[in-house]
Amino acid sequence: MDVKFPIGELEVPENVKAEHIQEWLGKIGSYTTRLREAVDGLNEEQLGKKYREGSWTVRQLVHHIADSQLTMYQRLRLALTDDNPTVPAFDQEKWAALPDNDLPVESSIRILEGLNERIVALGQHVTDEQLSRVFTHETNGEISVATKLAKLCWHEEHHLEHIKIALAN
Repeated sequence: MDVKFPIGELEVPENVKAEHIQEWLGKIGSYTTRLREAVDGLNEEQLGKKYREGSWTVRQLVHHIADSQLTMYQRLRLALTDDNPTVPAFDQEKWAALPDNDLPVESSIRILEGLNERIVALGQHVTDEQLSRVFTHETNGEISVATKLAKLCWHEEHHLEHIKIALAN
């Protein structure tokens, strides 16, 4: 297993169908329950564990998941409402070093609860035509709504696996 990509890299079907969307939304909808099962009751030592040398801690991972999902959700909404907007990148390493990352992980899980509820509600109403709408990421180029929905799911699953690996170490 590649510890950096324990569930593999993001793969988006060439022709995204309703079944794909429903599968992704199902995972997103159940995510905070599964994340809580993994991190509830952890002590400071456990929250400080890493899944590999040089990686983020469990605490940083939980906060990063909320930061990144929030940013991706905003990009999704922009793609659905604007004509190919350009969106900025963000420096994940600098964000992970900000002092609010010392807060209890519950603060980010609460963000994810509401955010994921909104992602699922929005995703359930995305039309086939809307799946091909795009935004332009300033460094990664054009990204479709279909790809963003896939990444919203993949990103959470990817980091949940990192958390599980860290806690098993």
